[in-house]
Amino acid sequence: MPQPILPSPVPDLPIILYGCDRRGEAWIDRYRGCSAHLICTLGFTATGLVPHISAAGKTPNDRRYTALADAEFLFKGITARNYRYPLPPLSAGISPVLLTRALWEAFQWPLSLVNAGLPETPSVPAIDVQGVPAQCLSSGKAMSRHRVRYLLNQGMHWGEQFALNQSTIKQGNGYLILGECVVGGTTTALGILMGLGYDALGLVNSSHPICNHDQKKAIVQAGLQRANLPSYPDPLDLLAAVGDPMQVFVAGMTLTASRQVGILLAGGTQMMATYALTAHIAKYYGLDWQPQQVLIGTTRWVTEDPSSDALGLLTHLSERLDAENVPSLAVTQLSFQNAPHPGLADYEQGYVKEGMAAGGTAIAASVSGGWQQADLQQSIYAFVDRYQASCL
Repeated sequence: MPQPILPSPVPDLPIILYGCDRRGEAWIDRYRGCSAHLICTLGFTATGLVPHISAAGKTPNDRRYTALADAEFLFKGITARNYRYPLPPLSAGISPVLLTRALWEAFQWPLSLVNAGLPETPSVPAIDVQGVPAQCLSSGKAMSRHRVRYLLNQGMHWGEQFALNQSTIKQGNGYLILGECVVGGTTTALGILMGLGYDALGLVNSSHPICNHDQKKAIVQAGLQRANLPSYPDPLDLLAAVGDPMQVFVAGMTLTASRQVGILLAGGTQMMATYALTAHIAKYYGLDWQPQQVLIGTTRWVTEDPSSDALGLLTHLSERLDAENVPSLAVTQLSFQNAPHPGLADYEQGYVKEGMAAGGTAIAASVSGGWQQADLQQSIYAFVDRYQASCL
């Protein structure tokens, strides 16, 4: 019976650490007061078009454009009157990109968007790494092996470039916030985790208030059965079978950038899967990386989700990975219990939870700026006020 992972509060910040808390404490102490570079990698998988698989858009057609809309909003904010890709309607809650943009406006971190494989060209400047959208993972042929290897190489290249720029500007004392937007990405995360041998059924989150575990399980099992991989597959073969383009690109960035600067993997169980994937790629191919430089960061809505078990997944990763690769998870205690906006209050009912580095930017605001709960709330509430006024 695995031992539960106990919380380790950061004494003066609204952050709780889980897992390898000593590593998390060291990470936070090292990067207090430091600037960051926010990098959001955008990808697409046809898995996101499966009916009811995700709540990040009411309909499959809405979800086709979610990442494009998030990228446009994060880059432009609410000054634009006409968006090429408007934020998709949600059944409940408010898009997490509003949280990210609110905190970005307060800190003005350098911002980079990466098109790792979208169905259309983004309407705002983005680094195009020549990725392609993934097929539904149930096919067992999500991407070509050649494209996966190419995206890994691209990720490793851009990780070096981003790290070099950050370390040059900040004298080796900055960090990268690596966010993502892939609708259906928790299902591809489950596929990667199960393919790597983790008992992850029932553990990953979703944007639904009650996670659709049975639906995810059926899709993943179909894909893995069709792929017919060995028990300990080449991670790139696994990605080609059931992955998405964000996972391999961010894994490549993490491998190389961690050698020079800190990494905040900004996301929930998607980024836990990406962390595990990075460790397995490094081991399988004999690649150097510095896991002590990597912190996973998310929201308390992810770890407190009663229909999933992100901390149980963290336990499995900690037990299976080599000792030097045991992950540390930071969780912002940002709360919308008394939020004046219904769309934010819906987060407390289990809707949305995370996305577009929302949890990571809240953690970065506390680490870099010392922000407390009231600071986070004030900034987000004021921004949502402005956003709603602009929609009138």
